[in-house]
Amino acid sequence: MTDLVRTYHHFRDVPATLWRWKNFSPAEIACRGTGQLNLHPEALDRLQALRDRLGKPLIVRSAYRSRAHNHAFGSAPNSKHMDGTAFDIAMTNHDPVAFEAAAREVGFLGFGFYPRSGFMHVDLGPARQWGERFPVRATAFAEEAPPARELLADSRTTKGGGAAGVATLVAAGVEMAQSVLTETQYAIQPLVPYLDTLRWVFIGAALGGIAVTIHARLDDWKRGRR
Repeated sequence: MTDLVRTYHHFRDVPATLWRWKNFSPAEIACRGTGQLNLHPEALDRLQALRDRLGKPLIVRSAYRSRAHNHAFGSAPNSKHMDGTAFDIAMTNHDPVAFEAAAREVGFLGFGFYPRSGFMHVDLGPARQWGERFPVRATAFAEEAPPARELLADSRTTKGGGAAGVATLVAAGVEMAQSVLTETQYAIQPLVPYLDTLRWVFIGAALGGIAVTIHARLDDWKRGRR
């Protein structure tokens, strides 16, 4: 008779052959203060069913409590935790509304809401509820699409793309100018001491050559980008 309610002095005493709840361990369900465990198969079946329905872990903050620990805990003297039929589940990874709906669907009847502490109490009943429900979480909505008649010239995307293109072109021009200037500098420098009278002519010719080279490279670059 595996479905009998059984009490164990310590959760380590639970036979492995009796534990069929794959997503939970005896240590999670045992009393936090004493290690005792009141194994209630029906309650654990519903807890496992809730876990299966939600498809994500249930963080059990408190399950079975011995009478002494329940008193020290400051809970109600007739708490369902002492029967092993109640569970306090953290809402850290759950939407409280969806969690409550799923818990009702699998057969939990008692509900306690503790939004400030971040958990929800569920038990086998009788049917009742207490506490202030969790606030509804905000839902993010998609941004509205731009008007269909927006002119292409006024489009922020187009303007941004144009500005980016101009910036890229200028940056490329500056880089090439620096390269050409460096090459020309090394070509002219050895001649300056010997051509003092004509230096301005040569410098002017060099600058003209630089301008032609920059224009040619920019033209090649633009052609390659088409």
